[in-house]
Amino acid sequence: MKIKVGDIVETIDDAITGVVRKISKDSITLETSDGFEFQFDKNELMLATSKNTLEDAIYDVDIESVRREKETTKRKPSLTIKHKERHTPKFEVDLHIHQLTDSTKGMTSFDMLNLQLNTARQQLEFAIRKRIPKMVFIHGVGEGVLRQELETLLGRYNNIIFYDADYKTYGLGATEVRIFQNIEP
Repeated sequence: MKIKVGDIVETIDDAITGVVRKISKDSITLETSDGFEFQFDKNELMLATSKNTLEDAIYDVDIESVRREKETTKRKPSLTIKHKERHTPKFEVDLHIHQLTDSTKGMTSFDMLNLQLNTARQQLEFAIRKRIPKMVFIHGVGEGVLRQELETLLGRYNNIIFYDADYKTYGLGATEVRIFQNIEP
């Protein structure tokens, strides 16, 4: 659709309609019915449609130009690692009893709790020896007995702090531990 002098045009973004008076290289000057002159870029104007239906206005488009516009190569989004994901702990210890033993047959609740706490202590000592800065103990929600005992165990160490792990990742059933290397345990 080529705009010529004398055509009635409308602006795309505003409700301004007028007659084209002058066309220069980059801009078009139009005169409104009130006698005001405005200057617009060519891409800000379109021919005023005398058609009354919306369907006619929509389908009166150069299909090839729309197709070419859609075929342009789109830039691929760069793969970035979020700040939180970059610093999330990688060392996870699952303290669920079915992860620690094949069968709980013949074990009392006390035995199971001791197995879980011994595993937690051993893994924490391992992390301290290997200078791992962060770790997560996955204990589950349950009645909170293991969580309380785990907090008691972790409270005995001077070189660590512990807090609830990331809710989005672990929900309510995990504790994150941060280990400081230059403090005596």
